[in-house]
Amino acid sequence: MSEKFEFNYTAPTDAEKREIESIRRNYVDTPESVGDVLQRLRYLDNKVKNPPVIWGLVLGILGIMIFGLGLSMILEWRIIFWGVLVSLLGIVPIALAYPVYKKVYDKGKTKYKDEILELSEKLLSNKN
Repeated sequence: MSEKFEFNYTAPTDAEKREIESIRRNYVDTPESVGDVLQRLRYLDNKVKNPPVIWGLVLGILGIMIFGLGLSMILEWRIIFWGVLVSLLGIVPIALAYPVYKKVYDKGKTKYKDEILELSEKLLSNKN
């Protein structure tokens, strides 16, 4: 009785090696490099800038839609009293869009200011 053992080995290609290394880097604890610090700085900057833009746009668009409904009620359906009321109601979120944007921006700026300044100082001192 002859038992035969077969074994096939294939080495990973260069592309597979790069992919393996990129996955591996996510799980290996390494000291902070300049790229990591800059990436964190960009992330925090986006956390400060993006939420106020989203809130401002949502309020502005919602207000414009309500205002437009009121105008449609006045011009197309001839419901003047309720159309004026709905249009005035739509002006409220439009008017609040910028103050809400500014408040959310200032809140995020205050929250992340110290870490952003620390990271930027670390990056600037490394370059000199």
